Amino acid sequence: MRVAVVGHVEWVEFARVERVPRAGEIAHSLETWEEAAGGGAVAAVQLAKLAGSATLFTALGGDELGRRARAQLAEQGVTVCAMADAAPQRRAFCHVDEAGERTITVLGEKLRPSGGDSRLPWHELEDADAVYFVSGDQDALRAARAARLLVATARELRTLQGAAVRLDALVGSGEDQGELFRPGDLEPAPGLVVTTSGRLGGWAQPGGPFRPASVTGSVSDAYGCGDVFAAGLTFGLARGDGVDEALALAARCGAAVLIGRGPYTSQLTAEDL
Repeated sequence: MRVAVVGHVEWVEFARVERVPRAGEIAHSLETWEEAAGGGAVAAVQLAKLAGSATLFTALGGDELGRRARAQLAEQGVTVCAMADAAPQRRAFCHVDEAGERTITVLGEKLRPSGGDSRLPWHELEDADAVYFVSGDQDALRAARAARLLVATARELRTLQGAAVRLDALVGSGEDQGELFRPGDLEPAPGLVVTTSGRLGGWAQPGGPFRPASVTGSVSDAYGCGDVFAAGLTFGLARGDGVDEALALAARCGAAVLIGRGPYTSQLTAEDL
C-alpha cells in the first residue's frame, strides 16, 4: 500500500510535570526529552508502521533542528520530501501532567508545504492509495486529491473551503474549538465526517456513535493521540475496511499511544493488526 501525509513538522521539547503550573508558579520537571513531532510527522510515522512505509510532504527549517527532524523521521521509516525553508524550524513546548494530559505552547509560524513548489514530487501522489492532509496550501490539497483516497483534518477548514475538493473523510475533535465542523461548512460535502470525543469515543456521519478502544496499560502521555487516530482511519479505509472497522482500528491506534512516552514509543505496527 502506498500512503502519504501532507503536513507540518515541529521540533517539540517535552517536560513531564506533576501538574501544569499556575500563573506565577515555577514547575520542576520529572523527565524531559525532545524530538520531531507535530501533526504531519506523527501521522506519517504511524502510517509507516502500519503500511511498511510512508511519504511525508512537508517544509522544514533550514537550521540544525530542521536537519535533525529530517534525519529522525527517515530513521522511523518515513520518506521525507521537504521544502527547504530559510526560516527557523518551528518549535513547540509540551507539558505532560501526572494524568497524561498534554498542554502545548507553539513557537514560530507553521511551515506548510506548497503545491506550487516544484522541488516536491507532487506527481507521485497520483499513484498513492491514500493521503492524509494535515496542513499545506490549496495547491497542496489539490495535489493530494489525485490519490485514490483523501482524508483531511478539520483544523485546516479554511484551506479545505478554498480548494473545494472532494474529501473521502474529514476528521476533527469535538473537544477542540479549532476543529469544529458543521454541516454545510464544505462543498462538496465529505463522504464521511468523524468527530472524536476522547474517552467517550466519538461520532461518525454516516454511522453514528463509536466506542473508544480499551487502554491496555497506565495512561502516560496523550500527545499525538488525535494524529495517530486519523492515520489509523486513513490506513483502514485505504485497505478496504468498512467504516466501523476503520474506526475501530483508528481508536486502537489512539489508545495505544496513551501508554507510551511521546507519540512514537507505543504506536501500533503491522504485527499488531
